[in-house]
Amino acid sequence: MKVWLLLGLLLVHEALEDVAGQHLAKNKRPKEQGENRIKPTNKKAKPKIPKIKDRDSADATAKSQSIMMQAMDKGRFQKPAATMSLMAGQTVELRCKGSKVEWSYPAYLDTFKDSRLSVKQNQRYGQLTLVNSTAADTGEFSCWELLCNGYICRRDETRTGSTYIFFAEKGELFVPSPSYFDVVYLNRNRQAVVPCRVTAPSAKVTLHREFPAREIPANGTDIIYDVKRGFVYLEPHSDHQGVVYCKAQAGDKSQISVKYQLLYVEVPSGPPSTTIVASSNKVKGGDDISVLCTVLGEPDVEVEFRWIFPGQKDERPVTIQDTWRLIHRGLGHTTRISQSVITIEDFETIDAGYYICTAQNLQGQTTVATTVEFS
Repeated sequence: MKVWLLLGLLLVHEALEDVAGQHLAKNKRPKEQGENRIKPTNKKAKPKIPKIKDRDSADATAKSQSIMMQAMDKGRFQKPAATMSLMAGQTVELRCKGSKVEWSYPAYLDTFKDSRLSVKQNQRYGQLTLVNSTAADTGEFSCWELLCNGYICRRDETRTGSTYIFFAEKGELFVPSPSYFDVVYLNRNRQAVVPCRVTAPSAKVTLHREFPAREIPANGTDIIYDVKRGFVYLEPHSDHQGVVYCKAQAGDKSQISVKYQLLYVEVPSGPPSTTIVASSNKVKGGDDISVLCTVLGEPDVEVEFRWIFPGQKDERPVTIQDTWRLIHRGLGHTTRISQSVITIEDFETIDAGYYICTAQNLQGQTTVATTVEFS
């Protein structure tokens, strides 16, 4: 019995060796042309992460997603181009997806509360309609969706839309200006723009100085021309002062723009530079008293004033008057002087104390105070 068992094991062993030998011989033969080559399983391949790439791509798409559509004829809609050229008189209807949409459009339409413009919010989209368009309506039309949490809302930067529309009108190469003469303030800390905007993007526009008469080249270094803004002074300085105008040429048509007075500003930008002074710091009963708050600043920067005074909690009647004017301080430098004066008649004991003035502009605010005593 044991002999038969040993003989069986021997035969199995020889059979396994034959199979192994055949396998090794097969692997050693040269590969035929076109035969698949399989990578050894012990070699580590570089991992691929297509899902992350897809996600990044989706995020990039979301960041540039436009929610704006333009209504066409026969109930069709299409995404508007970055710039469009239309004839004056045409009706423009833009829609932006969202349950709470805000719009921005040329300031000309907002300044005069133009009845030709209609902005509505529907359940799923905002709608802007402009009828009887004119060359003056040329400009940027944009929208964005608001994300609200209770009463607090913020702009959703991933859901916006915009288009710049040129409205061509016969006899109007330049976008009409509300005045025949305008002032542009030059400040070395920021760009200055001579707003010679055209109604046809193909028009050739040049900048000219009135005296001494010469063309001012837009060399791309100091001055550039932006069809959506006008001539941009990248680094303004006092030598740029003077009266300038623009000239546009389109085919056989040419036009001169309004004139612009370029004034150099000597006051640096920042929170208001504020002073306060009382007509008297010791006042007798029955006398009148006034406290003056003064700000010197950039000519085109508005200032708002707020007052806190001793009789305020007792609803003491006072008069507050705000004024401003431009002053020239030599060498062509121009400064805006803004003032607020508070006046109290028939001075009483409740009027004695601190008079606090806060002046605020876009860069910040400054608070100053003075005391008035009862004499």
